[in-house]
Amino acid sequence: MGYILVVWIVWAILALVLLGLMLYRIHLTRDEDDRLFLDGGSTMQHRDQDQMFAKLRRLRPVIRIFGGIEGLATVVLVAFYVLDALHQF
Repeated sequence: MGYILVVWIVWAILALVLLGLMLYRIHLTRDEDDRLFLDGGSTMQHRDQDQMFAKLRRLRPVIRIFGGIEGLATVVLVAFYVLDALHQF
């Protein structure tokens, strides 16, 4: 098994993880409305919204890290094919 196949497999796994994280973020925010809670009767909704925002704050750096790694893997793949094309001439 060549190393380029390993790089493609790693790239695909990273892409699936990144896609899963982004779908999870969409799932968290699907029922989100822009609300301002002024009365004391909606404390449960306010608490739910605060919990959702806390999850989003924890998720944001993880998505950035996996996005950066995915971008780096894409650059490695493109560089490999460009160098291979240059060596064939």
